[in-house]
Amino acid sequence: MASARRIDVHLHIIPKFYQEAVRAAGLGPARRAGYPDYSPELALELMDASEIEFSITSVAQPGVQFAEPAAASALARRLNEYAADLMVKWPKRFGAFATVPMRDIKDAITEIEYSLDVLKFQGVCLFASYGEKYLGDPLFNPILSALDQRGGVAFIHPTLHPSSRTLDLPWPGFIMEYLFDTTRAAVNLLLSGALDQFPNIKFILAHAGGTLPYFAWRLAASPTVDRTLPQWSREKFTAGLKHFWYDNALSCGHTAMGALKTVADPGKILFGSDWPFVPPALVAEEIGAHKAPDLHSDAERAGIDRLNALRLFLELA
Repeated sequence: MASARRIDVHLHIIPKFYQEAVRAAGLGPARRAGYPDYSPELALELMDASEIEFSITSVAQPGVQFAEPAAASALARRLNEYAADLMVKWPKRFGAFATVPMRDIKDAITEIEYSLDVLKFQGVCLFASYGEKYLGDPLFNPILSALDQRGGVAFIHPTLHPSSRTLDLPWPGFIMEYLFDTTRAAVNLLLSGALDQFPNIKFILAHAGGTLPYFAWRLAASPTVDRTLPQWSREKFTAGLKHFWYDNALSCGHTAMGALKTVADPGKILFGSDWPFVPPALVAEEIGAHKAPDLHSDAERAGIDRLNALRLFLELA
């Protein structure tokens, strides 16, 4: 059989200098096991074994927000130069979503301009929340304006909101809190009017949109329950959810995809592995679930594997 030639929009880079900076700040990933093994060569090995032709890299939480503004900007620039070097060395295998230093809005816009206009990245990676605030808050409007002017792609990845860190639960944040973080950002972008204000941004929601597909009916019913909410029709909520793009990282099976396919534009679902936080054996399991004959039609599966991404990232075609 021919290779699926997948385009992976959710593959992380964690170079050694970044791991050292995170550990020096007393932080780490949202899993107790610490950082997994990473190198570009290991990424290519995983890609070859998984019929992934091209991967767009990004940096997961905690990003660079733990550093003071100047240091955060310097670390973001170093990470983006690292990603750019991968693109130069393996131009047919790697692209990148930029790391954006959000401690200072001007620094964030400067890095967006550099990454998109000079380095020619496929887009930027934004976290669902920064400090107490979620995307959709007016604080971030200058950043969204810079992306909107470029018709940019914003890959929204969850992080650990301060409220998640204080929960009296022993379970690592990636299990549940990541999903809630993405959901809250998506709802805030929708209800705040940011999707209407910045219509040219293509937002990708990681992990099938968190819990958004599952409670879409409840969300659309909310104006009837509370008249202080925007009195939108169900059709407007439906259009808002179809505005988003979604990846299937850690969400490949019937439960997540079954819910997602009721709310998403079928042409806006993308493949995501979440490697290296998802180990190779689990990536293989993801792909096995994705290939289940009763989950997607052949056309839907080909779209998720590759064709939908080619519509989003025209330069890859």
